[in-house]
Amino acid sequence: MKSLRLEEIIAKALKTSGLDRYRLALAVAKRANELEDGAQSKLNIDLKSTKPTDLALMEIAEGIVAIKGSK
Repeated sequence: MKSLRLEEIIAKALKTSGLDRYRLALAVAKRANELEDGAQSKLNIDLKSTKPTDLALMEIAEGIVAIKGSK
């Protein structure tokens, strides 16, 4: 994923997921917890230099992670 500003990633995640900001925040938090608990990232990004919340948001923006209740 090319480098995007946070606002652009959030906008893309909102569009991709079909969620509102509140539900997106919940989905990001849940996925970030999964990543912190040892889940494998589906993106080819260095986990040591990326925060779990940023990684979760990028995964959702790319449509890599399925979110229950969306679209």
